[in-house]
Amino acid sequence: MPANAESLTSQPAATPSFQERPGLTLPPWLKRPIGKASELSTVQKIIKQRQIHTICEEGRCPNRAECYAQGTATFLLMGPTCTRSCGFCQVDKGHAPMPLDPDEPEKVAESVRLLGLRYVVLTSVARDDLPDKGAGWFVQTMAAIRAANPETEIEVLTPDFWGGQNAREEQRQRVEAVARARPACFNHNIETVRRLQGPVRRGAKYERSLDVLWDVKAFNPAVPTKSGLMLGHGETETELIEAMQDLRAVGCDRITLGQYMRPSLEHLPVQKYWTPEEFDRLGAIARDLGFSHVRSGPLVRSSYHAGEEA
Repeated sequence: MPANAESLTSQPAATPSFQERPGLTLPPWLKRPIGKASELSTVQKIIKQRQIHTICEEGRCPNRAECYAQGTATFLLMGPTCTRSCGFCQVDKGHAPMPLDPDEPEKVAESVRLLGLRYVVLTSVARDDLPDKGAGWFVQTMAAIRAANPETEIEVLTPDFWGGQNAREEQRQRVEAVARARPACFNHNIETVRRLQGPVRRGAKYERSLDVLWDVKAFNPAVPTKSGLMLGHGETETELIEAMQDLRAVGCDRITLGQYMRPSLEHLPVQKYWTPEEFDRLGAIARDLGFSHVRSGPLVRSSYHAGEEA
């Protein structure tokens, strides 16, 4: 897909305003029980003993109690520190990341075995400091998991792998390297609509993310692709439909739609809490657009019940 490709529909430009909305309070449909300590401890013990990370913890996912109770987790590769500075994300940033742990792929593989996972999701921080931006680490970890757990299916949720002297060509090669490792699904999130990319996804680009999904399909059309949008940054329904159309135009098969929840006062404030009924309507629109798997709800996240889509 050309880097300057246009959307299928146009939307008047607007300057986003991220002032706190007066009187905006957390609605009841976003409040969840924390879960039993015994249900959380098994996964937490396994990952802490091995000094590995999950996005469940680093991103403070609202579903982690439910997932841990089911013995599942989404592993966060390459350490807990990101080289980007997205305005929505809880993951640590703002200082140099640690060197890669050479034993991490085997530690993750062992954790998958101990948890008895039949479907695992691998994601990572952005590592713009690495020569291949971390693509090879995904491949190594997938190989380690398969060696120890040959029946386990692996979904990847990757960064955009952008950077280098020939950035676009190198990005394509990195995406292909991961796709060649045969993930059960290749996920890359555009996160928000075109207009809001700058303030929400600092260091990322809308078209650059569409290119990732395009490259996967160009390399192997049989690999399912997936992307996700967070609602609540000030986007309109028209803009959300435009983003979904753009995803379908690059062959994206699956989509997740969920509510942004502000991790702290240092992060972007929520502009709107979309209702469950609105999520249902958007989910129906996504299905009408041709997505084969749709998860749309206030507490939906990229990896939520991912194995049920396989």
